[in-house]
Amino acid sequence: MTTRIGVAVIGAGFAGIAVAARLRAAGHDVRIIERAPRVGGTWRDNVYPGVACDVPSHLYSLADHPHPGWSTQFAPGGEIRDYLERIVAESGLHDVLRLGVALEHADWDAHARRWRLTLAGGETLHADALVLACGRLVEPRLPDVPGIASFPGPVLHTARWDAGFDPAGKRIAVIGTGASAVQLVPQLARRGAEVTVFQRTPAWIVPRGGRDYTTAERDRFARHPELIAALRARLLADDEARFAARAGHDRAAADAARSEATRHLAAQVPPGALRARLTPDYPFGCKRVLRSDDIYPVLASGAAVLEPSALAAVEEGVLVAASGARYADIDAVVLATGFHAQRQPYAEIVRGEDGMSLADHWATGMTSFASTVVAGFPNLFVLNGPNAALAHTSSLLILEEQAGYVTRALGRRTAHGGVLRTRPEAERGYTASIDRRARGTSWLGGCDSWYRDDRSGRLTLLWPGTVADFRAMMAAADGSEFEPAFDSDGRPLTPERLAHYQEV
Repeated sequence: MTTRIGVAVIGAGFAGIAVAARLRAAGHDVRIIERAPRVGGTWRDNVYPGVACDVPSHLYSLADHPHPGWSTQFAPGGEIRDYLERIVAESGLHDVLRLGVALEHADWDAHARRWRLTLAGGETLHADALVLACGRLVEPRLPDVPGIASFPGPVLHTARWDAGFDPAGKRIAVIGTGASAVQLVPQLARRGAEVTVFQRTPAWIVPRGGRDYTTAERDRFARHPELIAALRARLLADDEARFAARAGHDRAAADAARSEATRHLAAQVPPGALRARLTPDYPFGCKRVLRSDDIYPVLASGAAVLEPSALAAVEEGVLVAASGARYADIDAVVLATGFHAQRQPYAEIVRGEDGMSLADHWATGMTSFASTVVAGFPNLFVLNGPNAALAHTSSLLILEEQAGYVTRALGRRTAHGGVLRTRPEAERGYTASIDRRARGTSWLGGCDSWYRDDRSGRLTLLWPGTVADFRAMMAAADGSEFEPAFDSDGRPLTPERLAHYQEV
């Protein structure tokens, strides 16, 4: 069976829901294709104990869909998932949502000038435009550790948590000390587990803070939504002021931020070997800066034990650290090892003009124009892709700008003969500007991180500027990034002749 649709959106996390709601409000025919049985993206998949957002709740939400009912200043994952489901209901997206259906292939049909999508089960869709909203924190990254497949107990990734797993009384090894680990480890210890944490590289950690919202505050937000808008503006202004410290542009600001993190560590971990092992030796901001008030006390108290090296091997059920230390009698292994953010799996199944895959186009690192469109892939938009993350504030602010860009670009499609082809020189110019902005930043300053492409070393995940910079760049994108339209004889289509042009 073959069906023609206007815009196919792949993924029903924040990106897919936000862009679909915006497009539908603008009158576009939209379908959302989601491989999972439920919406929510990373907030559907991550249900480990303690999962929460480390961005303030009212900034980690959509401006078009303010939510007065957040229970705390840093929302737990379940509340965020419920929020996304509420947007689907309020935006009337249920009737354009296909759950439990995976995209197997997406191929540009040059003759028909549309995308041919092959879904699991053999169904085919023809879409005039394709939006990849697949997310960057989707495919768990499993470490290549010899012997781990033979471990006799449970091996869980934080994004594939088993709700039936009871940590009480178990000896658990947690592999990794990133954003998931600092939330999970204290919870495991509180639930009666004996925890050993394998740390490859220490993280810079700053205080989290936060408190519950009172009933009176939530009622006030509900009655006066302008208060939410004002709070968002204040939170963003505070975060934008921190950009220079995270990027390393301002040495004094970076030193002050590093001092704050160092004081936080010193206040919670006494002098000695443990504090030294928890102190990073790379620039502040080079890796993701974490927020936590309880990971240090858990380690300092001995409720969790730090192994200051990576897991190197598993030998007959014994965990062997890179330091040579051996850990027997471990009951379960939890992998807090992140995701395939640089080599996004969907890129393998998307083929544009001349049959080139998106993965081939990105062989030396992801590139784009405006972090959203890619040369050689007509009528294709990528959200949460190249240089569309932020290190200093909510990445949803980038996503909102991308959703607006997609809507505006599709509104210009007729003026380009129905096909938006990104000019290669526009993509090259944008990529060069990203590289220039990235030079001299902390993100390229002496550490390995998921912000950088592991082959080229380029900064390919982060936008190396402020939110205001990104908004200005998007506002300046006037459609000249796309090839002009030509008729079948190769003649440019003037505005007068476009009035007579009939799209295939």
